[in-house]
Amino acid sequence: MPVEKKLTILCVGGHPGDPEFGCGGTLAKYSDAGHAVTILYLTRGEGWAGDPALSADQAAAIRTKEAETSCRILNAQPLFAGQIDGNTELNKKRMEEMNQLIFSVNPDIVFTQWPIDTHPDHQVTANLTFNAWIKSGQKFDLYYYEVDTGSDTYGFAPTDYVDITAVRERKKAAMWAHVSQGPEKIYEKDFLKMEGFRGLEAGVEAAEAFVHFKPKGERATIRGL
Repeated sequence: MPVEKKLTILCVGGHPGDPEFGCGGTLAKYSDAGHAVTILYLTRGEGWAGDPALSADQAAAIRTKEAETSCRILNAQPLFAGQIDGNTELNKKRMEEMNQLIFSVNPDIVFTQWPIDTHPDHQVTANLTFNAWIKSGQKFDLYYYEVDTGSDTYGFAPTDYVDITAVRERKKAAMWAHVSQGPEKIYEKDFLKMEGFRGLEAGVEAAEAFVHFKPKGERATIRGL
């Protein structure tokens, strides 16, 4: 079926793997439907690549390659913001840099990390993306995704769900590309359960969940009043 309007989709994550684990199924569905998908990583994962003996540059090289492989699986374009894993910054300079990157993609829809994640890099990612949404004049639709709910993501109450049943194996392949992170264990421990639970909520086999942050005019309404 031809695409009526080609959308530009941007997913922002703190580290290589965060976007794929959080909403890789949704991104796969968008690319399969003919939409343009870009994944923007705030860092290159300098902090950890499975071997504490590796230098930051060595770890970054490994995780950058994994991210590029994962993006090929999802038919997405990788983009890197250049901040450092474990030492990300939220200040005027960093906001201007992120705004420039996001505006260069000119997205219709942006997915980003939940601001109440326990990892500081995820918090910075969420706030930088939110600032870009404000600076853009709320030009794009803004959605938050979850990772490791219960141990990393807190207070996540979904507003929207995407059925990923048909692309579940493709999402796993994108996750498995991040070999240094031990994706099999992470998937079995957290994401297999999350996909099933969100699927139960949505009435499907497997789903990814999101919180849609709406502009003021849309938030200030209750049906029937």
